[in-house]
Amino acid sequence: MSAAYNILPSSDTTLTARGQFDVMEKFFCSEEAKVFSHDEIEYRLRSDGRELVRLMMQEYLDLRSKSEKKLRVVHNAEGGAHRKSRLLSRNLTTIFGRVRVQRLGYQADKMASLFPLSASLNLPKELYSFGVRQLVAEQAAKGSFDEVVKELTVQTGATVHKRQVEGLARCAAQDFDAFYAQRRLDTSEVSGEALLVLTMDGKGIAMRNEGLRETTRNAAKQSSHKLEKRLSKGEKKNRKRMAEVAAVYLVEPFYRTASDVLKPLGPVHELCPEPLARPKPTHKRVWASIDGTMGHVICEAFDEAERLDPEHRRDWVVTVDGNAEQIRLIREQAVKRGVQVSLILDVIHVIEYLWKAAYCFHPDGSKEAQAWVSRRLKHLLSGHDASQVAAGIRRSASCQNLSPDKRKSADNCARYLINHRDMLLYDDALARGLPIGTGIIEGACRYLVKDRMDRTGARWSLQGAEAVLRLRALYTNGDLEEYFKFHFEQEYLRNHQSRYANGNVPELFDKAPSRSHKLRSVA
Repeated sequence: MSAAYNILPSSDTTLTARGQFDVMEKFFCSEEAKVFSHDEIEYRLRSDGRELVRLMMQEYLDLRSKSEKKLRVVHNAEGGAHRKSRLLSRNLTTIFGRVRVQRLGYQADKMASLFPLSASLNLPKELYSFGVRQLVAEQAAKGSFDEVVKELTVQTGATVHKRQVEGLARCAAQDFDAFYAQRRLDTSEVSGEALLVLTMDGKGIAMRNEGLRETTRNAAKQSSHKLEKRLSKGEKKNRKRMAEVAAVYLVEPFYRTASDVLKPLGPVHELCPEPLARPKPTHKRVWASIDGTMGHVICEAFDEAERLDPEHRRDWVVTVDGNAEQIRLIREQAVKRGVQVSLILDVIHVIEYLWKAAYCFHPDGSKEAQAWVSRRLKHLLSGHDASQVAAGIRRSASCQNLSPDKRKSADNCARYLINHRDMLLYDDALARGLPIGTGIIEGACRYLVKDRMDRTGARWSLQGAEAVLRLRALYTNGDLEEYFKFHFEQEYLRNHQSRYANGNVPELFDKAPSRSHKLRSVA
């Protein structure tokens, strides 16, 4: 996607913006236009209007070029002097169509040319304008790359191929980490009682072979296929790489009793009273990474939490699903940062284990199984020792002389409760208003990852998947507009300001107008 730089050819001046406007005005006042339907007028205005704006863009760039002041010497960041100059041009594909930019290039032996006007215009390195890049990012966050290509053609008239779309998405997402690292959050309107909640989970994404982790890739190579055209049942493993998903947010305490939790979990045909008003999370940020490890994402989550509560004054709560490695890494981060966290096991995962155990003793879907689950869940929510509940499940299996195979789910449930008994203090959590479910992260796994990445037949490259996950997180968090202001500033620093001596881009006007925004450098 590199831009082509050429000696300035003769420009095409067949039609000016004013001429295009006159042509449009003449047509819409003609007898021919009077019989058009409104949709035909819309189509004509869209195409002709886009060309009018493109010509206006071209004439603006030409005006900037003509007013560029020629400099005697330009110094680069290494101290080299560029004394030779000549007029060069490059293409730029904008949201209105393709234009050409004419500017002076300052040259020196064995040194890359410098273009002060390009810096003044903050031109991108590649062919496509920042407007096109932002449009690609916004569309790629919502739909497939093929859909983005079509949308670009409709909106801009420009033809951007699928490979370029993926490249633009990667470019657009490159300042994701820096953006959130420098962002300052104002929590002054949130009460001091609000909880700081962290939650993490994983979601698999189907990858190309080169994007799989080494262990998974080797397993995929060793697997054999029964059919030539498709995978058979049981052959669909070893095709995915786990994306680590995280969410951090503030929420007011939600005080409940065991009965308050049990009522919404009852059968759907039973009439339940109006549910309690649940407080809404604020300052919520969700994101996912397929390139980063679980430890890296957990570290990022704690970084975000410290931006929300730098002095560790709030109660920190981490809801988990029982993943041993995840829990170990969370505790490691808490110790490292000197913060006390309340680890709570997701109640829905507990319920799933209880249901599987119930079917060891009662028929599937029976009321007896439902009652069995309800009793044990009530015990756990009311503060009964999880070890005692687990012991009771095992005794029931032994008393009924269940075979090892028949009692397997009961033993798994008992083991799950015992291994996480210190995270099953639900009575204390409810009394303190703490969350006991991972609904927010489960939802994030669906709408952030699955809805976009798990499309039929999709196979992702590692870089493409990471870029889209970042853009989708920005879109989901409502940060796209603020992010792109920051991203364009960083592009100016990278592509232009950093190339000049002391970071000073030469002024091209006798009195240079001040920029409307202050540039920030992020290491």
